Amino acid sequence: MKTKEPIADSTLKNKKNNVKGKKAPFPSDIMPMLATLVDKPFDEPGWMYEVKWDGYRAIGYVNEGQAELRSRNNKSFNEKFYPVFEALKKSGLNAVVDGEIVVLNSKGVPDFGGLQAWRSEADGKLVFYVFDILWLNGMDLMNVPLKERREILRSVVPKEGIIKLSENFEATGNEFFALAEKMGLEGIMAKKADSFYTPDSRSKEWLKIKTEKHQELIIGGYTCNEGSPKPFSALLLGLFENGAFHHVTPVGTGFTVKMQKEIVEKLKPLVIQNCPFIDVPAFNKPSRFRPNPPNATVTWVKPEMVCEISYREMTKDGAIRHPSFKGLREDKDAKDVVREKPAPVTEIVNEENSLVRKKVLATPGKEERKTLLNPAEESQVRNICGHDLKFTNLSKVFWPKENVTKRDMLNYYYQVAPYMLPYVKDKPQTLNRYPNGIEGKTFYQKDVKGKAPEWVKTFPYHSYTDGRDKEFAVITDEASLLYVAGLGCIEINPWSSRTDKPDNPDWCIIDLDPDKNTFEQVIETACVTKQILDAIEVTAYCKTSGSTGLHIYIPFGAKYIYEDSKEFGRSLAKLIHGQLPDFTSIERKISDRKGKMYIDFLQNRPQATVAGPYSLRPKPGAPVSMPLHWEEVKKGMTIQSFNIFNAIDKIKEQGDIFKGVLGEGIDLPKALENIETNFGGG
Repeated sequence: MKTKEPIADSTLKNKKNNVKGKKAPFPSDIMPMLATLVDKPFDEPGWMYEVKWDGYRAIGYVNEGQAELRSRNNKSFNEKFYPVFEALKKSGLNAVVDGEIVVLNSKGVPDFGGLQAWRSEADGKLVFYVFDILWLNGMDLMNVPLKERREILRSVVPKEGIIKLSENFEATGNEFFALAEKMGLEGIMAKKADSFYTPDSRSKEWLKIKTEKHQELIIGGYTCNEGSPKPFSALLLGLFENGAFHHVTPVGTGFTVKMQKEIVEKLKPLVIQNCPFIDVPAFNKPSRFRPNPPNATVTWVKPEMVCEISYREMTKDGAIRHPSFKGLREDKDAKDVVREKPAPVTEIVNEENSLVRKKVLATPGKEERKTLLNPAEESQVRNICGHDLKFTNLSKVFWPKENVTKRDMLNYYYQVAPYMLPYVKDKPQTLNRYPNGIEGKTFYQKDVKGKAPEWVKTFPYHSYTDGRDKEFAVITDEASLLYVAGLGCIEINPWSSRTDKPDNPDWCIIDLDPDKNTFEQVIETACVTKQILDAIEVTAYCKTSGSTGLHIYIPFGAKYIYEDSKEFGRSLAKLIHGQLPDFTSIERKISDRKGKMYIDFLQNRPQATVAGPYSLRPKPGAPVSMPLHWEEVKKGMTIQSFNIFNAIDKIKEQGDIFKGVLGEGIDLPKALENIETNFGGG
């Protein structure tokens, strides 16, 4: 990386030792400074306190728009945690920062299990908490006192985004430790305010103090490893849930031999022949860290004796990380033991601590969808709505001129799914597949019988062409939407009706399909259509087709049949054409249109489809079929204005402006009466 000259003189000074930050070239391969573990918090002047984040330590190098993100052992994190890497590149910094990468759960608390499983932004909210700065604009800051480094860091950390300042906390060590326990944090860090940064050393000027969680559990047996001299190797612990005794965890640490002998003696009267757990624990099962475990025997006991353990973390599925035996609880009855789950922080930390929590933790807020598929792996399996979907050939280019890949397309549909699903959910689909992108061969597929996964809902139909019963695919949720997109369906083409009312469309469509027309003429036709609809007191919504035309949707609310929709569309088409006869046509045959714009009302037939709202289109520029405010339908607006690169930002900014299409639906008899009154029957 290039070294940028300092933009200002060093005014960074260690007053005690009269040492200044030194001019130095851009560094590389810094091994982080480490902390010493101590057993309890303390209250001493001259110390600063921070959260001990439960994540991966990382050094971020940024200089003139180039970046590196490296682990504690100097391995690249650029691909693994690509959102942090990209954020560093865009930060505008010329600096080296030290911090911790974490995944936050819904309460804003770090989730180490979530971090280990993280593959893309769909797996959780990544945050890079930075707590130190080692180099800035040509100056080595490692011999500047921590308190001053923190002031410098605070001044340069971006105000928004996933790079955040790890706040220090002005309180006593015991106060902050107690708060960390309440919040369910891993622990706290205590650092001397005047400490220097000493790379690749474990310093006693930085200390870490860990919290513990506790759980009461019931002993259901104990194991003894072959050849072990100990009275037992591990206790098998569980609790009663829904009337059944479930195994929770083994615990094999925290005992002395004397304690083990006493426990065995106490358990002797409770020994039984059969396993008390509803499912036999896999006490001889190999694991990642013990691929060849010693053979163990087990002694079962009646689930009556209670003990207490400490542990580091309870995973989402209830598994316990790093359990350690604390002691028997002979004052507790087994029937009173329950799984203790921490309440949300906001229910525990009182009002006077709310500002403290806001300062210490990132507010989780409403999660914005970003990527489903990471940029590195060519083939990825993601669990969506409980189904494992395999996505392959992700680097295949689908829009060559724009260099947009299949991965980009799938990430788009993942982001847009919450907005798009209401318009495609429970609707049969005609699949228009582009397995090799917009310049490759394409084919339509209606029948998926025997070809789609069992969990994909289908809708039966009979093909009179070959006399066979067939099945349409039906999108019901996010998983089926992404399954269809994964087949190479660049565009999503739903029916206008749903499977529960297949003959009753949710809307009537007027499709403005230009031939040799200008797009300004398409806009003019849409505006005339709006004027006619306003005159007959009918609400309508407009979107780009994503190709060359515009689609105007009129809500029907599934109250009328397709024939009603088609004939209403025909009446409107006649009125529109009557006002713009020079460049519009309602002739079905292309040859009869003579190059004029077709006002297509025949989309209002059973099984007819158009690209749904927010659908991508297989056209140059990767355009999107985008809902519009009527005020946007004016000269200067183009189809290319809405594409895969900007559509998500527009949707997030304005929300779903098309949702009125799914409303109650118009009063069709009254609309037809208004046509008669205002236009003499059309």
